[in-house]
Amino acid sequence: MQIGPYRLSSPVILAPMAGVTDLPFRRLCRQFGAGLAVSEMMAAKPALQATRKSMLRRDHRGEPGPISVQIVGADPREMAEAARRNAGLGADIIDINMGCPAKKVCNVAAGSALLRDEKLVASILEAVVQAVPVPVTLKIRTGWDSASRNAVTIGKIAESAGIRALTVHGRTRACGFAGAAEYSTITEVKNAIGIPVIANGDVDSPGKAEAVLRSTGADAVMIGRGAWGRPWLLREIAARLKDGRQPLPPTLDEIRRTVLGHLEALYSFYGEVQGVRIARKHIGWYAARIPGLDDRPVRGIFSLDNAPQQLSAVDALLKFQFEKTAA
Repeated sequence: MQIGPYRLSSPVILAPMAGVTDLPFRRLCRQFGAGLAVSEMMAAKPALQATRKSMLRRDHRGEPGPISVQIVGADPREMAEAARRNAGLGADIIDINMGCPAKKVCNVAAGSALLRDEKLVASILEAVVQAVPVPVTLKIRTGWDSASRNAVTIGKIAESAGIRALTVHGRTRACGFAGAAEYSTITEVKNAIGIPVIANGDVDSPGKAEAVLRSTGADAVMIGRGAWGRPWLLREIAARLKDGRQPLPPTLDEIRRTVLGHLEALYSFYGEVQGVRIARKHIGWYAARIPGLDDRPVRGIFSLDNAPQQLSAVDALLKFQFEKTAA
């Protein structure tokens, strides 16, 4: 999988997810075999650049390259300036968000709402590509709704504008995340354009990734919600795609070290108060992946607001569960 001058180490890419793909999670997923990990979306609006949230999202300390930063907005000039700003701060790849279905994004005509205005799509893509010397990629959905699937048209516009790779989520904006993703539209896009195409949507196992690539002809897969509480999924998919083997699952000790290391990275990155709060959702996701785990002690961990206590409680819970499993 090649994006401009960058040859990715694997055709497995971590999707940009607001509130999830922060620096600690991106670094973790790269360690587990992601060839690329795309940042949380960065708002293009100049007034939002000085917020703590934006500054944290611009932090790439210790992040292996290539670094991909996603930007979101609806004004070509603001998007071009956002691309220049992030390229100047270390982004090796700029990704444009035209796939987010969230109401707060679509209500300002950004994200997947842009798919309804193909002329504006072209203007934004051309402005961003011309603004920066780094490769620009695009993430879209299949269309606004089932009556207006225009991913093939958008793909052709993107290729003409100089976009270097296109990710297609196999749902319309109207679908949100409901129902099953469909891949026939991704196949149509791949057959219609010459730039790399990345398939996204419901890829949650090595077998599913292999099947999606085979059916669509896509060049890579993008993993989103499947990686919640299971970053080692990226390693398992990469191994399957490389030589067809079914990799061994992580050992219990590796899971424990991964979870505790992730929590410590969150505390360090955000500070104790915010780090503990953000860690709760990750603890819930990790816990949901452990068969037979009683959720009552997990709910008790959610009430802790002290980092050492939270870390110690998670460690104790994992040790108890793993010892019970071994017995």
